[in-house]
Amino acid sequence: MNYFLHILVMIGIYLPLAYSLNLTVGFGGLLSVAHAAFYGIGAYAFTLLLTGAQFHPLVAAVAAVAITGLIALGAGTVSLRFRGDLFLFVTLGFQMIVFVLLYNWVGLTKGPYGIPGIPRPVFFGTVLRTPMQYTMLALAMNATVLPLLFALYRSPFGKALKALRENEAAASALGINPRRLYLQAFVWSAAFAALPGAFYASYITYIDPTSFTLKESIFIAATLLLGGSGNRIGPLVGVVLMLLLPEALRFVGLPDGVAHNLREIIYGLMLAVLMYLRPQGIAGEYRMT
Repeated sequence: MNYFLHILVMIGIYLPLAYSLNLTVGFGGLLSVAHAAFYGIGAYAFTLLLTGAQFHPLVAAVAAVAITGLIALGAGTVSLRFRGDLFLFVTLGFQMIVFVLLYNWVGLTKGPYGIPGIPRPVFFGTVLRTPMQYTMLALAMNATVLPLLFALYRSPFGKALKALRENEAAASALGINPRRLYLQAFVWSAAFAALPGAFYASYITYIDPTSFTLKESIFIAATLLLGGSGNRIGPLVGVVLMLLLPEALRFVGLPDGVAHNLREIIYGLMLAVLMYLRPQGIAGEYRMT
């Protein structure tokens, strides 16, 4: 039962990550590989405010979102001078810079040793410890975050982003300011990624830089692109498939000596076939070009 609840908690963490990245990728048409950096900034900001400044968990989480948004404002101002492949490479550079800082700024982040013993949140006098309690907390987080993101999707802001995605020159001619709108999307996307970062830190009670690498950014992007971007269904499909498929392969009954490698090969082949048959994602409306 605890194993099943753990999977639900992880789905609850990755849903806001995929849906927030969808704002930049699916609606803005800008592929970013820096989402794990913002996820990690949120986790570290929450942890340091909680353990160092003794903030209440809710206050620390809100402050972590604000800090992440401010950092994204600076990163986005630089990144959005570029488009297409150049934008991708600038976000790649930002992801690497954040990882290097987290790994080497030992005085602040404890570097490769990580930060253990992160306090668990207390609500109404109850310390959250069990997988069931964290499942309910993940449900509450998603019930708060996802409607806000869906409101952005449906708003004139979301529609303007789609117009830029389809034809930036035509949208600009209609009075839409591309840099300002893209920057707003980038900041909102990063800020929303901070909250699951805070949740992850509280759930695992330990963080280190290896949880927020380029590989993690690619995984989040792959989750979105596999499920499909540009709508509300694709990210859900991608998260559920990417998290449940590797777990399902554990029960195939492969020989122990080669089980791990064979699972990785099968997993990779299945994803490659799915993307070949459905380039825009299983339930997506936008195809990255």
